[in-house]
Amino acid sequence: MQLPVINEIPMTIVFVRFLIFTQLSIIVPKIKRIAMQKILLTIIISSFLFQPEKKETFKPLVVLELFTSQGCSSCPPADDLLNEVKTKYSDSEVVALSYHVDYWNYIGWKDPFSKKMFSDKQRKYGHKFNSSSIYTPQVVVNGKEHFVGSNRGIMNTKLNDYLKKTSTNTVVLSNLKKDNNTISLDYKIEGTVSKKALRIVLVINERITSIKRGENRNRVLKNANIVVNEVSLNLDSVNGEASIIIPDIVTQSDDLSIVALIQTENLDITGGSQLRL
Repeated sequence: MQLPVINEIPMTIVFVRFLIFTQLSIIVPKIKRIAMQKILLTIIISSFLFQPEKKETFKPLVVLELFTSQGCSSCPPADDLLNEVKTKYSDSEVVALSYHVDYWNYIGWKDPFSKKMFSDKQRKYGHKFNSSSIYTPQVVVNGKEHFVGSNRGIMNTKLNDYLKKTSTNTVVLSNLKKDNNTISLDYKIEGTVSKKALRIVLVINERITSIKRGENRNRVLKNANIVVNEVSLNLDSVNGEASIIIPDIVTQSDDLSIVALIQTENLDITGGSQLRL
């Protein structure tokens, strides 16, 4: 019986395949290692080049905007509470503002500090909060939430909460000048100002009023941090100049303050400062 003859060509092919496989077993892992190293290097470089923008943060500032009226019988307790807060906290911690609305003037007493622009401001907040109506006394905290202004428990809770939250802006005011009925100033803002506005607020620190008519008739009311004028500037720079008119209701004996607030398009207040004149 004749033994089969092994074909030389197939054996050659087998040998070549063996060599290729052997070399690949060495080369492929090396290629994989090199590729992995390149991928890791790319990730590391990208992490430095494309880091998310780090927001600057500043010390907390709580801004309380009380919407009130001398013609509202529910408002005096809220006015008193706001005055307590103003006395308890420093100007660098809490900005307490009292906006007198005009929509209660028809019920007997025309609030001398009331303005339509303040009622309109409250309506804008109402739109943000999806409220079906506006009311007094109402406190808005940093433009983000609201509560009944006479509620001491909620007031204390919100103060504690917001005093733990950093601000993303701060404002430095300088070169304040008073010329007849106008106050001019320079401002410098720290933090981003894109799509934000600067509010300049003129405040009477305190005024006592005898109420002759309406729901609070025969009462003597003390109002604190009464807003008497306000202007808003859309920001395109971190520094600039601003001015505000002193209305006729301000007397020579009034102590005044200037408040500067930074507010987003969504009405969130991101920081500010206040300065007594």
